[in-house]
Amino acid sequence: MKMFQEHNSRKSQAHKDIYAAYEIAYTLVDFSAALLFVIGSVMFFYESWQIPGTWCFLIGSIFFGVKPTLRVVREFHYLAIGRKKHLAERARN
Repeated sequence: MKMFQEHNSRKSQAHKDIYAAYEIAYTLVDFSAALLFVIGSVMFFYESWQIPGTWCFLIGSIFFGVKPTLRVVREFHYLAIGRKKHLAERARN
């Protein structure tokens, strides 16, 4: 199985379930990152709030880094399912 192929998410019900779970996580991370950047931007209007605003930017940036990580982890999860299925088929033969 090749990684990052769109059809991987439709190979089996387990693949569909994994895709759905990771899409929910991806969306939550994406929304959180955007929200933290908006909050951080508003905080920067007030000098006394600039340090907490900087922390919001930092945490939001980390969330933006988590997004591609989730996609890679999902692909490895797909590969693990394929290996288990392959090993199960070999054990039967």
